[in-house]
Parts: sequence; structure tokens; C-alpha cells
Amino acid sequence: MSSPIITRFAPSPTGFLHIGGGRTALFNWLYAKRFGGKMLLRIEDTDRERSTDAAIEAILDGLRWLGIDWDDDVVYQYSRAERHRAVAEQLVREGNAYYCYASPQELDEMREKARAEGRPMRYDGRWRDRDPSDAPSGIRPVIRLKAPIEGETAVQDHVQGRVVWQNKDLDDLVLLRSDGNPTYMLAVVVDDHDMAVTHIIRGDDHLTNAARQTQIYQACGWHVPEMAHIPLIHGPDGSKLSKRHGALGVDAYRAMGYLPSAMRNYLVRLGWSHGDQEFFSTEELISIFDLGSIGRSAARFDFVKLENVNGHYMRSSSDTDLMAAIELILPEVGPGRGGPTTLSDDLRAKFLKAMPGLKERAKTLIELIDSAYYLYAARPLVIEPKAEALLAETGRAHLLAMLPLLDALLAWSADSAEAEVRAYADSQGIKLGQAAQPLRAAITGRSTSPGLFDVMEVVGKNECLNRLRDVIGN
Repeated sequence: MSSPIITRFAPSPTGFLHIGGGRTALFNWLYAKRFGGKMLLRIEDTDRERSTDAAIEAILDGLRWLGIDWDDDVVYQYSRAERHRAVAEQLVREGNAYYCYASPQELDEMREKARAEGRPMRYDGRWRDRDPSDAPSGIRPVIRLKAPIEGETAVQDHVQGRVVWQNKDLDDLVLLRSDGNPTYMLAVVVDDHDMAVTHIIRGDDHLTNAARQTQIYQACGWHVPEMAHIPLIHGPDGSKLSKRHGALGVDAYRAMGYLPSAMRNYLVRLGWSHGDQEFFSTEELISIFDLGSIGRSAARFDFVKLENVNGHYMRSSSDTDLMAAIELILPEVGPGRGGPTTLSDDLRAKFLKAMPGLKERAKTLIELIDSAYYLYAARPLVIEPKAEALLAETGRAHLLAMLPLLDALLAWSADSAEAEVRAYADSQGIKLGQAAQPLRAAITGRSTSPGLFDVMEVVGKNECLNRLRDVIGN
């Protein structure tokens, strides 16, 4: 029986969970789920100056929002430093690593010589075979890997294919610093081995690290996990993804009104494909996701595409699910938009009643909240310029004439309001829009909205009439 698939997501807690990290986590999660395995979470917090509790919480919160869970307890790399040191020292005892006493001055000289010769800096191996008894006083040694000098190191990558490095181009990397702290390369290998990781799925900016880490695995006599290095995400212009393109924290997308289901669908399609299919349920993704369908070219982030995907998911979401998503972000986004931070029972009921019309037009939750302004706006409404233009000339006169007709309606509904407004338009010899558009402006404060008569039914008779009176000064 083969061993279970175990993947891992291993972010550094030096900032938010950015969009590329979210995609990497998603790929690891889907692959583990596909084969009934586990996805583990490791926080690589060895950079003590830059790692913060706030960043750790932002990463965990971002994963939870995306709907990505992990198995077992979170592993914190820094807490495993003793284990990393023990492995480095064991490698020395076995002759696969050595103490290097090169001084900072000697390393500077190597660096200057490499620069003068126009080649990369490589340690020249001067302590590789020397006896430590020759060590100069006052120099605290590092431990270096005794890397192979001849031949090649190869990785058979699920995305990149077979990638080969000549060993003569790879020097003896540091495993343990002079202060006793492990390097990133050593810590990653030891942790992945101890966590029984079978598949390493990460960005292709780690591809060169794969050669170094493979050599460490081999020196330790451990099985090398399978690897898949995913091309990075670029901006629409093909350049490296930056903040202006959308390299924001996952929390920013939540605040911009995107649904986690839409983000998952959009992220998985950044570099992975399944024929021409655009939309997938989570269950579908788990059943079909594979590493062989990841392309080798960099994916391009496109906000327009993301909005279209999000609009699709909003239209296909239930009204109650959208209501829950809105209430989740209202405390953060409500005040800045002149809206509430929480919803009363009455306002929630109005939102739910209006939701079918609201979600058909909006591509984000923010757009939906803005288009629902007429539900929560305090009187007198702020009338936007385009709406004010609809009230100019004859607009207010029509409102003044329609006010008593609407006031006289005994049964208030979308149908009765529409019938009354149509009858008024016919009596005046005008098009329906010439009567309806001023009504829309007065009742919603906007020039566009969901269906006017549906809006009037949701807002209610008294509130509609009071808004008309505010506008006509009656």
C-alpha cells in the first residue's frame, strides 16, 4: 500500500497572505484532498525580526476565509531549531558536512574576486578537507554541506519537467550559522522530512532551492519528495505582479467585496486548466485537480476577469448566503460608504426581499451594498448628480402630480405602483420613463437601480412618499 499524499503550505509571517500564497495554498489543498491525503501548515518564522503575531493571524484568517483548512496542528519552524542543529551536527559526524572557519574578511575577498572575474560568488571549499585543529582563534565556525563536486543534481518536476544543475556550479552551502541558528535551506528539508511531506508544491522562484535541498536530502540519506514548481503570477502587462496589479493581501479582496468561492475559482484558473471549463464547484475541483494540467507559463492577473467570475458566483448564490457575506464585511466597509455596520431585523428583511434584483446587477458585494443605498439611506437622501439631472425641468412637476395618486393607493405593491405610474404617463401623453425616472431619482438617490417598482414595494409606502416630499419640498 502506498503512503498517503502529504502536502504543505509554508508561508513566512512577515506580512499578509498575498494572492500568490493563496493560490499556492489552494493547489496544495486541492491535491491533498484529491487523493484523500493531508495538507499541513508550517509557519516559517525563523526571521525573528520580521515575523509578527499579527502577520501569523492574517495568514490563518486569510486561509479560513478562502475556505482552506489544514490538517493537524500548525508547525512553527523556529521552535524546531534544536532539531535542525542536531541534523547539521550529525552530518558533520558522518562526513557529509564540515566546520568552516573562514573569516568574514576571507569571504569578502572571495566575493571581490568573483565580482572582478564576472562570476557568481561561490565559497572555494578551503575548509572542506582541513583539520579543525588548524582553526584560527576567535572565529566561530559555520557548518557547511560537503556537496558533490562532480556530476549533476537533477529534479524531475511535475510542472517544469527534468531540471538539471551541474554540481561544479553549486558550492558548499551553509547549514548552520556561526551563532548556531539553522539556515532556511536546512530547516525546510528537516521539517519536510519530519512532517513526512510527499509532494512539495510551490512557486518556481524556489526552483533553484530545489537543487540545494535535494543535495541535503541525499546527504541525510532521506527520500526526496516529489516537486511541482508553479510559474508565478504576473500583472496584465506581463510584468511581475505588484500592488498596482493586485498583489494585495487576501483580506483586501474580502474588503473589496469578493466571495471566497469566486476567489477559489479564479485562483485555481491562474495557471491550471481543465479543457475550456471556466466555473467549478469545490467538489468538482477536488475530483479533477492534477499537477499535470498546470502550465509552464506565468499566469496573468486580471481584475476584469475576477469581477466577471465574482458576478457569476453572486448571481448563483442563494439570497441568504449573500446576506451572510454582506454582514461579514459591513463592520469594515459600511461606515466608509455611508452605510450601517450591522443590520436591524427590519433592514435585513428588506435586503433579503430586494436581493434578487440587487445581485443581478452587481459584480461585487461592495457594488451590491452601494446599489442598496435606497434601503438604508437616512432622509433626506443624498441625490447623485446624474439623478439630480432627472429631477430638473419637468421631473419635480411630475413627482408633485403623482404624489397624491400614489398616496391614494390602498394596496401597496410593485404591481399597483406600476399600474398607477403607467396610468399617469398615459394621461399626460408621456413615455413611462419620463414619469418613472424622476421617481427613481427621488426614491433611490441614484439614476440606476434594480427594478423601480420592486424597489418601491421593498422601501414601503410611507418611506417612498416621504422621500418624494423631501425632493419636491412639500
